[in-house]
Amino acid sequence: MLAVPIHLRPSEPLAERVLLPGDPHRALLVAQALLDQPRMFNHARGLWGYTGTAADGELLTIQSTGMGGPSAAIVIEELIDLGARRLVRIGTCGALVEGLTLGELVSAREVIAADGASSALGASARLAPDPGLERALGARAATAVSTDLFYDARAEVEAEWVEAGAEVVEMEAATLLAIAQRRGVAAAVLLAVTDQLAGGSRQRIGAEELEAAGVRLGEAAYGAIAR
Repeated sequence: MLAVPIHLRPSEPLAERVLLPGDPHRALLVAQALLDQPRMFNHARGLWGYTGTAADGELLTIQSTGMGGPSAAIVIEELIDLGARRLVRIGTCGALVEGLTLGELVSAREVIAADGASSALGASARLAPDPGLERALGARAATAVSTDLFYDARAEVEAEWVEAGAEVVEMEAATLLAIAQRRGVAAAVLLAVTDQLAGGSRQRIGAEELEAAGVRLGEAAYGAIAR
């Protein structure tokens, strides 16, 4: 365990339960929605994080991870070193198949590791969340695939992911689950569908709908992690 984290600069206590949005702005919105008098836990490197008292009277931390597995890996490792024991990613994803609507929340029942960070961590090709935490999320379950690229020029890759069973694509879930497995902590993934990619063209959620979905992510994940 690090005596002092290298990248995070905690200015408030860390809760054992942590919600992990990628976006610092979403961390702020969720903190305002869920915490009584949220106080900034971290602002180093622009990775805003907040700790405060949740509705059940216990501390909850909401810490942004940044975009992609490498950034998320640094944050998650240092949070675990500091005492985090239950972590839920609250992020966004693109739908690879029809039948998922913009703004819908899905929990990752399984994550296909197609990213470099989880590979470097020695992860298996498919990763599973903590089963109890995943069930408690209460959202539609889907198979996710984690990748390194938001703008991916490989024309064939989405079809390959779908053939492998992927229904949504995102960038940090495999890293979280790989680290959680290695470090012996509970982790799960809850995602909002913000892009529909099936059919060859991208349909994107509106800005206001995106913010509302971010708050719903936080509320649903808190409900699961508080049980």
